[in-house]
Amino acid sequence: MLIAIAGNIGSGKSSLTSLLHQKFGWAPHFESVDDNPYLPDFYADMKRWSFHLQVYFLSKRFILHREVSESGVTVVQDRSIYEDAEIFAMNLHAIGRMDDRDYDNYRALYAAMTSYLHPPDLLVYLRASIPTLQRQILLRGRDFEQSIEASYLAQLNTLYEDWIQRYTLGPLLVIDSDETDFVHDMQKQEEVLYKIDHAVRNKRV
Repeated sequence: MLIAIAGNIGSGKSSLTSLLHQKFGWAPHFESVDDNPYLPDFYADMKRWSFHLQVYFLSKRFILHREVSESGVTVVQDRSIYEDAEIFAMNLHAIGRMDDRDYDNYRALYAAMTSYLHPPDLLVYLRASIPTLQRQILLRGRDFEQSIEASYLAQLNTLYEDWIQRYTLGPLLVIDSDETDFVHDMQKQEEVLYKIDHAVRNKRV
C-alpha cells in the first residue's frame, strides 16, 4: 500500500512519515531536499529555476511512485506527485514565476506520467495555518527556507484547500496540525496514529 502525506512547507510531513515508520514499520520515503541541486537556486531566483525544479520533483516522485507500486510493501511517502502540479507548479504559474510555455509543457508531462500511476491508497493532508508553518520552518533551520514569505505560504495554503476539496482519487484523511501536536503531545500522537491505522485497515478490508 501507498500512504501519501500531503501538506504545505513546514506542516509536519517528514515528522509524521518518521513516526509512522517507527510505529508501524512502513517503509519511509522522504522528499529530496538536502540532495536537491535546484532548491537553493530556486529560492534565490524562482522565475529562472521554477521549471527545472518542478521537473526534477516530478521525475523523482514518478520513479518512486512506480517503485512503490511494484514493491509489494506498505510505504509512507513525504509529499505526493499530485502536489507538484496541483499546488506548486500551478502557484508558480499564477504568480508569474513560470511562463505559459514552460507551464503548458510541464502540465502535459505531468498528465502523461500520472496516467500510468495507481493513486495513493490513503492521502493524509496536514492542514496548518501560516504561524504554524513559519514556526516549523524556523525550527528545522534550513537556510534556503528562511527567506520564504508569508504571502507565498498563504498562496500555497489556498491552493491546497482548493485541491483537497476536489480530491477524488481515493480515501482522504485531514489532520489539523494547529490543534494536533503529534510530535510532542503523546495523547495527540496516539489519536493521529489511531486515525491513520483505522483508515488503512478499512482500505484493506
